[in-house]
Amino acid sequence: MKTIGYIRVSTSGQAQDGVSLSAQESKIRAWAELNGAEDVVIFTDAGLSGKRADNRPALQEALKTVGKGDALVVYSLSRLARSTKDTISIAETLDKRGADLVSLSEKIDTTTAAGKMVFRMLAVLSEFERDQVSERTRVALAYKRANGEKTGGDVPYGYRLKAGRLVPHESEQEAIALIRELRSKGHSLRRIAEELESQGYRTKTRRKHWNPKTVSAIIERERIAA
Repeated sequence: MKTIGYIRVSTSGQAQDGVSLSAQESKIRAWAELNGAEDVVIFTDAGLSGKRADNRPALQEALKTVGKGDALVVYSLSRLARSTKDTISIAETLDKRGADLVSLSEKIDTTTAAGKMVFRMLAVLSEFERDQVSERTRVALAYKRANGEKTGGDVPYGYRLKAGRLVPHESEQEAIALIRELRSKGHSLRRIAEELESQGYRTKTRRKHWNPKTVSAIIERERIAA
């Protein structure tokens, strides 16, 4: 059996988890020795987020290298992937190659049915935790918007920035109301743009011409802010 070790830290991950690359590698090599591995190959992604699997070159190389009877060993599932989709996809790739997956922190070993079940459950819980963080962030931003606080980026259409707070701009708010009304009646983006022009409303850059993409961006922002 050959052990394919995969280790990763992101910019903030190392500080948050307190598990350095060398510490992860040490744990993997200890497992390999304990389980009589014939060879150990370590693949490293340093300073890369685990949000996506396809943009981590070392992980992709590890998956190409693993063969029948081998084991892909990671310190924890968080080092392997951050989404259920990627985690399950990796497990299925290993299964097709006749290889096993071992996560040391969670004590997961896919050579057993119980290990496979726990693996899938933990992957779902990991994504659930990340979604909760995203939800709390959205709620916090919505609260700031509701209180007229700027939340970053450019000042949105319909507002002006005064003393660090967003203040409604009368004519632009009227334009937004018109966009909502026409969209609710099923008008196309192009038709809405034409109507804005005919009624003399200006874009954020004070242009008379309205692009349908500009209308779409305003609609999307209003949907998110709602």
